[in-house]
Amino acid sequence: MKIRKLNKKEKIPMDLLLLADPSEKMIHNYLKQGVCFVGELDGQIIGVFVLSQQEPNIVEIMNIAVDEDYQGKGIGKQLIHHAIKSAKEEAYQTIEIGTGNSSIGQLTLYQKCGFRIVGIDRDFFVRNYPEPIYENGIHCRDMIRLVKEL
Repeated sequence: MKIRKLNKKEKIPMDLLLLADPSEKMIHNYLKQGVCFVGELDGQIIGVFVLSQQEPNIVEIMNIAVDEDYQGKGIGKQLIHHAIKSAKEEAYQTIEIGTGNSSIGQLTLYQKCGFRIVGIDRDFFVRNYPEPIYENGIHCRDMIRLVKEL
C-alpha cells in the first residue's frame, strides 16, 4: 500500500471519512485545519487519515478509516504508523487520538500502537452529534482520549 498526502485538487474521500465520523460538518471543519493522507492499493483509495496541529508540539489524528472490504488486514495499523512517522518528521513531540467508548476494536488497535489512555470527554458525542450513535451494541457517548509521546 502506498500512503500519500491527498492533492488539493483531488476529491475528498468522504465515503471513507464518514465511516469514522458520521458528521460531514465535523469532517469539513477539521479538514480545513488538517492534512488528509490516503492509502492506495492498485490505484484505489482504501484508507484515509487526517492530521491536525493542536498546539505547537502536538498533532492529532482527527479521523482514520479503512474501506470495509479491507478492514482486519492491518491497513489501519499501517496508517497509524505512517501518521506517527509523519508527526516525528514534522518534529511534533506528542500525537493524540480520540475514539468513542463503543469503539472496542479501535481502542485495542491504538493501544497496540503505543497510545495510552489519558482521559475521557464525558458526553462528547451527545453534545456534538444530533443523532445517537451506536456501535457494537453500545451507545457511543464518551470520547476516550489517547496520547503517544514521540
